[in-house]
Amino acid sequence: MSDTPHFSAAFRQQLVDLIEWRRDVRRFRTDPIPPDVLTEILRLATHSPSVGHSQPWRFVLVEDPGLRVRIRRNFSAANSEALHAYKGEKARLYASLKLSGLDDAPVQLAIFCDNDPQAGDGLGRQTIPQTLHYSVAGAVQTLALAARAWGVGVGWVSIIDPIDAKESLNVPEHWDLVSYLCLGYPQEEHRDPELERFGWQQRLPLESFIFRR
Repeated sequence: MSDTPHFSAAFRQQLVDLIEWRRDVRRFRTDPIPPDVLTEILRLATHSPSVGHSQPWRFVLVEDPGLRVRIRRNFSAANSEALHAYKGEKARLYASLKLSGLDDAPVQLAIFCDNDPQAGDGLGRQTIPQTLHYSVAGAVQTLALAARAWGVGVGWVSIIDPIDAKESLNVPEHWDLVSYLCLGYPQEEHRDPELERFGWQQRLPLESFIFRR
């Protein structure tokens, strides 16, 4: 086809840079993200593959200050509980880490999976229903890469009670929280993950993930 794109070696190198510079950001500037930029990032996320083309992602922009306070309290309680699972030096290190950008990020985005989407008519998910959630997780990755291309940082707040968050945001019962994200312009730029930089976990070699049968 004449309109099939050709990706040059220079583009492929830029893709490498995009992936390697995509970081989980927790230190945000408070500058707002222009609405058209945010809309484009969300639009690109919806171009992710999904099982049966079901497109089960549901984006909830959390803008109400009262709801943000409830989410912040949710995180604080979950973070305190998580700290108790560690002892000694690991507990000290955990307590020193900055694990969310909830206080400064201009955009907070809850991403849910609709477990009963009309789109797709159930194709492909009869055997492995979890593929709906996997599809949403793929959209989160696409969103993070798209945001990075626009200079926007994304932080995934995983230390959160998903049931409490779901109740706070008053979404349909058949939606599951997959990801709670903070978006904004980062205060700092780093190629290495913060958890690696501060000594929590080093990157494992590729060989440790590959198995042959």
